[in-house]
Amino acid sequence: MGKKVAKRLQNLLSKFDSTQLFSLEEGVKVAKSLASAKFDETVEISLRLGVDPRHADQMIRGAVVLPHGTGKKVRVAVFAKDLKADEAKKAGADIVGDEDLVEMIKNGNIDFDMLIATPDMMALVGKVGRILGPKGLMPNPKTGTVTLEVGKAVENAKSGQVNFRVDKKGNIHAPLGKVSFSEDKIKDNLVEFLKTINRLKPASAKGKYIKGAALSLTMSPSVKLDTQELVDIK
Repeated sequence: MGKKVAKRLQNLLSKFDSTQLFSLEEGVKVAKSLASAKFDETVEISLRLGVDPRHADQMIRGAVVLPHGTGKKVRVAVFAKDLKADEAKKAGADIVGDEDLVEMIKNGNIDFDMLIATPDMMALVGKVGRILGPKGLMPNPKTGTVTLEVGKAVENAKSGQVNFRVDKKGNIHAPLGKVSFSEDKIKDNLVEFLKTINRLKPASAKGKYIKGAALSLTMSPSVKLDTQELVDIK
């Protein structure tokens, strides 16, 4: 870590008590006060869940459309043919194709942030699964990215859909918008995200469900949240 970075971090850490558990409202306020970069930093939530992702029924994965979006312009690609391709284009998809899209991806030309496919196209998508998988771009029915309702899926993606999945250690990370958003907008987005996470709680998960939670900006230390309040958001 460079001296400059260390100094900036020390400066930010002196602004709040990093051991304290903040309420959701206070946490958002503190996180926003830590903006220090020359660009509009992303606000991110990190959760540690009491699940064991090795069990299929505890593999938490899904999508949520944030009420105020993520503040990021999302480029959407769609695997579809004929009428469904027209529907995707009408909804504002940036790239629509089938065999030609496979070639594009094979050539390393991945100029999109989210990929949607109609179910009949999944065999084609499978041809580039090895490329898409590691990039987190593989369409999945659980995130609404394998669907016949491509128009709706494109609109959701454009208006701030966030896809998430638990990692091997039970952690989930997701963007909640930009630090330039008002506190209320960040809070609304966080509440919507937590409602979705709580709704997905597996019946087989034992003990505390949300074990840890923290808000952070792209260039800031983490602000810990009181998990008791978060579990109660339904």
